[in-house]
Amino acid sequence: MKNRLKVLRAERDWTQADLAEKLDVSRQTVNAIEKGKYDPSLPLAFKLARLFGASIEAIFDDEIGVDVEPSNSSLVS
Repeated sequence: MKNRLKVLRAERDWTQADLAEKLDVSRQTVNAIEKGKYDPSLPLAFKLARLFGASIEAIFDDEIGVDVEPSNSSLVS
């Protein structure tokens, strides 16, 4: 999953180890999330959002990009 974690961390001059300590995870976990090799759990995603003062959606991009259009079958005639 694409994310802005590395940019947000760098803006604060935090190392991966600094961020890992704040989140109570390993530096390797932070590295894997930044590289998109690991999707964080929902509680960890919320923790990241609170820490950076941003929404989860502002940090993570699910890359799906699905446009949802209303279905005519749900309309009552």
